[in-house]
Amino acid sequence: MMDTDTIFINTIRCLSADGVQKANSGHPGLPMGAAAMAYALWKRHLKFNPKNPDWLNRDRFILSAGHGSMLLYSLLHLTGYSLSLEDLKSFRQWGSKTPGHPENTLTEGVEMATGPLGQGVATAVGMAIAEKHLSEVFNKSDIELIDHYTYVLCSDGDLMEGVAQEACSIAGNLGLGKLILLYDDNSITIDGKTDLSFREDTEKKFESLGWHVVPNIDGQDMEAVDRSIIDAKKVCDKPSLLMCKTTIGYGSPNKAGSSKVHGSPLGEDELAATKEALGMPKDKFFYVPQEVALLRDRFISEGGRVEDDWNRVVNNYREKYPDNFKEFESYFDNKVDIDWSKALPVFTESLATRACSKEVIASLSKYCKNLVGGSADLAASVLTTIPDTVPFQKDSPLGRILCFGVREHGMAAIVNGITLHKGLKAFSGTFLVFSDYCRPSIRLAALMECPSIFLFSHDSIGLGEDGPTHQPIEHLTSLRVIPNLLVMRPCDGNETSACWKLALEQDKSPSVLVLSRQNLPVLSSDDVVNHPASRGGYLLEEYGAKNDREVTIVGTGSEVSLSVAAAKLLGDAGYYVRVVSMPCLEVFLQQDAEYQRGVIPSRESTVVVECGSTVGWYKYAQHVYGIDTFGASAPADILMENYGFTAEKLVQFVKSVV
Repeated sequence: MMDTDTIFINTIRCLSADGVQKANSGHPGLPMGAAAMAYALWKRHLKFNPKNPDWLNRDRFILSAGHGSMLLYSLLHLTGYSLSLEDLKSFRQWGSKTPGHPENTLTEGVEMATGPLGQGVATAVGMAIAEKHLSEVFNKSDIELIDHYTYVLCSDGDLMEGVAQEACSIAGNLGLGKLILLYDDNSITIDGKTDLSFREDTEKKFESLGWHVVPNIDGQDMEAVDRSIIDAKKVCDKPSLLMCKTTIGYGSPNKAGSSKVHGSPLGEDELAATKEALGMPKDKFFYVPQEVALLRDRFISEGGRVEDDWNRVVNNYREKYPDNFKEFESYFDNKVDIDWSKALPVFTESLATRACSKEVIASLSKYCKNLVGGSADLAASVLTTIPDTVPFQKDSPLGRILCFGVREHGMAAIVNGITLHKGLKAFSGTFLVFSDYCRPSIRLAALMECPSIFLFSHDSIGLGEDGPTHQPIEHLTSLRVIPNLLVMRPCDGNETSACWKLALEQDKSPSVLVLSRQNLPVLSSDDVVNHPASRGGYLLEEYGAKNDREVTIVGTGSEVSLSVAAAKLLGDAGYYVRVVSMPCLEVFLQQDAEYQRGVIPSRESTVVVECGSTVGWYKYAQHVYGIDTFGASAPADILMENYGFTAEKLVQFVKSVV
């Protein structure tokens, strides 16, 4: 006769297989193989309250191997979250709360969207960084206000991905002792055995990265997994990798241990045989035995008790440390409640917008104490340093400067993790051309409604001699096509201040701030708190008298000053020219139609000027002045002359098309 734990584990396996079978789509292998290790974690260690999924001091659980989503959905249902059996039956269907890969915006209890392998591992590193920094900020010798773990269930594929390797290297360097990876080491990929492409010594590799590693754990033995987690918690100065040997598709008589069970339904006959082998009723679907159903209430009551205990700690903290508690509340308020008039600098001189951003960061950091960030080894170029603090390191967790090294992809994912954790406002920085390395994490931030901030400097051929390998051409366009992403390219220091404010005010959209290397004149309003840039695009200047030869020139970033110079010449030549600054097209398109028409009255008489790809702008303007070839290595002024980005050549273009 099976004990309750075994019945629970087999219920997870069968619910997962049933969901995939009913959908005729999905991945039953991982849930069946990893059910025991996941249950050991959720029953014995994971601190959570299913009735308050966003409880601040919960442990974070990330299913990095998101293709095994039915494992997570089964656990959520069986432990008391608001996920019903009907939801499980709707797996992968239109409008369901159980999509093919987990999405945090759809399903309570899901911490992040996973599926692109490696992302969960890397994002979890960010969550662990947030926990370590916040605990150092707020915990007292007699009261631990912030105290939780970040757990990840990852697969062979996760550990093959570069983003995971980048982030794991950082995690080891930082000594993130409350980060624990449970590695579903089943030796199978879609194509077959992992040794087709993956023969490295994972144990030695992670040890060399500074991790605590436990190899050869029997992942089908929950007691063995439990012991390994207990031991991992004792290692406070290193993240832990628990290598759990499992059998993919465990319980399937004819498919277990093979790639056949990775990404396809078992089939009706094999499903029935599997249930019989696991001691479950073979003719019942989405079956939850009574002893398992009863445990649901225990998970709910235990979760409520754990949160109640923490609330008593909070009340004690509030009484003993009222000033610290007030600051604690401000950290976790979604709104940035600061005096913007003091926090945002006003600019009166010509500067590169990257230099303006540096001043904005310096000023904001005094008022927004939970602002943290850094760069991929480019702090001196992107100018991301926060003054009056130190780098966040193993022995200086109070530091607010994040040193990512040359790891752009891992950097972006880690920033997402810090942001998703809540409590901190995180940003990262590198060159715009390297946004290609960050793109999967930026896209995921947009999908997750995660308001991370990504700084990119050296935004055009204007960076000069580094040449076409470093000169972005298609990058602005490629970023703008990502849904729910705000791409901001300010034209001067005051727009830079306004764009930073706009980015920090977001609660569901990530932001990209694109900054120049070259100096740009001050053109826009000095009212940075109520700047018109907050509407995405606005009429900056008008030149010449109104007549039949009317043209609207729309510029972004460094090309706004070029547009102004050309507009002055055109005005003198008898044209009526309206110059529009468009720092953020996405926000502009959120404005009402009347406002948009007031800024850009006619597509036919509009010219967009941007030092990059023309693709994407033709929806809003009939004429686009840009670059659709790679750049070259030369001083910036020579490049601008040869690629036609001078006032005189822009005037010639406008006259030829309008």
